[in-house]
Amino acid sequence: MSEKRYAVVHFIDGTKLKLDFPKQIDDSSVVNKLKSLLDSGAMMIEADGSLITIPMSSIKYVQSYPCPKALPDFAIKGASIVD
Repeated sequence: MSEKRYAVVHFIDGTKLKLDFPKQIDDSSVVNKLKSLLDSGAMMIEADGSLITIPMSSIKYVQSYPCPKALPDFAIKGASIVD
């Protein structure tokens, strides 16, 4: 599980936090982890020896790369962003 992952947390105030990290779980567990994250009140990130706790109420959206193979049933698949 040494594959790199990337995420950009976009905040409601317009700022963003860019992260890179090793793969955390198998793709088959992603759906359950996403549901847990959405049900929690905060996103917690261990980075550079510190714990960052971000209230979910301050997050506009999160971009994750690469997209996991397993997605929740409610996810829209195969979309393209258009301007």
